[in-house]
Amino acid sequence: MLKGATIVVTGGAGFIGSHLCQRLLEEEAIVICLDNLSTGSLANIAHFANHPNFHFVEGDICQFSTCLKTFKGADYVLHQAALGSVPRSIEDPHTTNQVNVSGFLNVLEAARQVGVKRLVYASSSSVYGDLEESPKVESRTGNLLSPYAVSKYTNELYASVYQRLHQLPCIGLRYFNVFGKRQNPYGEYAAVVPRFINLLKEGKRPVIFGDGNQARDFTHVENAVQANIKALLAPYQATGKCYNIACGSSTSVNELFYAIRQAVALYDPRAIEIEPIYAAPRPGDIRFSLADITLAKKFLNYQPTHCLQRGLAETVPWFFHQEQK
Repeated sequence: MLKGATIVVTGGAGFIGSHLCQRLLEEEAIVICLDNLSTGSLANIAHFANHPNFHFVEGDICQFSTCLKTFKGADYVLHQAALGSVPRSIEDPHTTNQVNVSGFLNVLEAARQVGVKRLVYASSSSVYGDLEESPKVESRTGNLLSPYAVSKYTNELYASVYQRLHQLPCIGLRYFNVFGKRQNPYGEYAAVVPRFINLLKEGKRPVIFGDGNQARDFTHVENAVQANIKALLAPYQATGKCYNIACGSSTSVNELFYAIRQAVALYDPRAIEIEPIYAAPRPGDIRFSLADITLAKKFLNYQPTHCLQRGLAETVPWFFHQEQK
C-alpha cells in the first residue's frame, strides 16, 4: 500500500531514520529524508543515496519554512528528528526544548497546512518517569524526571490537540531503548548498547552507572521500523493514540553487559576477561522499564521479531565489519 506514496522521514540520516528510509525504499515508496546532520550522518544513507526514489534535503525542523517546503506534496510524515539523551537535556534544556518541542510544533503545523494524510512520530519510554508500576501501560505515567521526558510528553499533548482541532491523524510510538547497527557509539551521550560494544571491541572497561540492576526493555531497531510501517497502514481508529514499542521483556544492565561481552568475544576472545567499572547513578535515569505491548499488538498488529539475543547477534558483527571497510 505504500508503493508510490511520498513519505518524509525527518531525521532520516539518523540511526532509526536511516533504517526507515531503507525499508520504505524496499516498499517502493518515494522517500524524502530531511536531516540537518547534527546527529545524523551521510554515511548512514550512503548505500541507498543514489536510489531513484530517494531524495535528501539538508535542513532543520527548527525552520518552519523548511518543513513547509519539504512536506509539500507528501502523503505521510515519519517524524524521527530529535535531540536524544536524558543527561544532555539536563545539561542543556533550552536546546532540547527548541528541537524537540518547537521543532515538533513546526512539523505538526507544516503537516497540517500541506494536508499530510498521517503523522507518525517518535515518543519515548521516558514519559513514564518515576512510575514504579511494571509493566508500563500507556494510560498511566509518573512524575517526569528530565527535560527530555518533558519534551516527549509535550509532543504527545500537541499531537492529540492537532488531531482533535485539525483532524490530522497522529500516532505516537513510545520507543524503549532502541539499538542496532548504525547507532553512534561515541560521545558522552551515546546509548548503552553501542557504547558497550565499542569499548569492549577496543579492550576497554565500560562504565555502569549505579549497581547495574536497573532494567530496560531493550528493543532492536527492526522492531521500531516494523511499528512505524504498521502505524502508517493501521486503520483510522488506531490514530490519536500512543503505543509502547518494545519486546515486552526486561534485562538488567549487568545482564546486558555480559550478553554483549559474550557476543564480542566471538570476534575477540580477550573481551571475555573485561569487567565493568561501577560509578554513581546518573540523575534522571529510570530504575525499571518494562513495556506492556498489548495495545500495539491490538491496534497496529505489532509483533516484535527481534529479541535481545537476536538483536545483538545482528548488531555486534556490524561494529567489527565497519572496521574492515
